[in-house]
Amino acid sequence: MFSPKEPFLERGWPGQIDGDAVIQLAAQTLQSFFTGGGQAREHAEYPLAEVVFRAPVLHPPSVRIFDDSGDFVFANPAAIKAVGEDPGVAGAEQVERVAAIVGADGAIGGFTPLVEWVAPQLPGAKQRDFALTLGPVVTTPDEGMPPGADWEQLVAYAANNTTLYPGDLIVR
Repeated sequence: MFSPKEPFLERGWPGQIDGDAVIQLAAQTLQSFFTGGGQAREHAEYPLAEVVFRAPVLHPPSVRIFDDSGDFVFANPAAIKAVGEDPGVAGAEQVERVAAIVGADGAIGGFTPLVEWVAPQLPGAKQRDFALTLGPVVTTPDEGMPPGADWEQLVAYAANNTTLYPGDLIVR
């Protein structure tokens, strides 16, 4: 997701980086792009120097963060922030992770960096409830799977006895 620096847009558009330009895609969100099979008409072209990147998924239906044991906890999908946004809690620490973004039909649509912010000074679950920095870019499975996890197995486990929707985040 991106928007031009001027005029500033709160939400922005999905886009594709091509060299030193970003090409606007004809989809409202990354989720709708994936729902449409990962295909969209191309619109305007913007120089990279003239755009601001947003979180690739603004409102994920769910966020599952897997631990080393292979199980997961849910995180707050309303806590998504773009790279460079203040996490909102002084003294918060960063845990760098990778998120698989669920695409059409429960398959992996892409991968993006995710920072889980942790504030040990807060009580209980509130230590992790306030910010997840997502993005700024998404790579497709065609470009390779990030190392360190069996991504297909994580998605299959997350999908067991439930439905995954485009935009769901599977985090490792």
